[in-house]
Amino acid sequence: MSMTCSVSGMSIPRNRFPIPDRDLEPEGDGLQKVVLAGGCFWCVEAVFLTLNGVHKVVSGYCGGDAETANYDAVCTGQTGHAEAVEVEYDPAVISYGELLRVFFSVAHDPTQLDRQGNDRGPQYRSAIFYATPEQRQVAEEYIRQIDEAGVFADPVVTSLEPLEHFYVAEEHHQNFAGKHPRQPYIMAVAEPKLKKVREVYPDRLKTV
Repeated sequence: MSMTCSVSGMSIPRNRFPIPDRDLEPEGDGLQKVVLAGGCFWCVEAVFLTLNGVHKVVSGYCGGDAETANYDAVCTGQTGHAEAVEVEYDPAVISYGELLRVFFSVAHDPTQLDRQGNDRGPQYRSAIFYATPEQRQVAEEYIRQIDEAGVFADPVVTSLEPLEHFYVAEEHHQNFAGKHPRQPYIMAVAEPKLKKVREVYPDRLKTV
């Protein structure tokens, strides 16, 4: 991650962020997973860890091969991976569509192609790695809904990619923001996102 990354270049939503017109129906009573990429996984992970109904968030790499699924290789931008997070959630508490709403409105800027602020390269792309056709359809329709509503000044460039493998990142990357809240990058990039999620979605936050 670039130590000079900022959120100053983000497209600002013009209107209140829409609730998805379509959502997934829960499959059984168990937990479900979604894999999302939106720039630095430290920051995206930090946002989702605050949400009620989210049981676990794991930082990792998606979209490339196992041989190069490591931080040093992925940072070259040549491996095809994206820094991503695997979000395990209880659909009885928070839905797939609600997670996408937070993803698009708070966790990152979905109008920036192959970058987030000063973090540049395809490893920082905005992407949803769908595990089922239903996940893809809901995400595709929501992107269309956001664009048609004119929520952002620029179109959403989030890619929809099939989930083939999710490779867990090195241990020191897990819950990085929680472990290092005073680290300069976390203070500059993650903390504004955490402030925004607290302000915009106070009813969705964990109480402890």
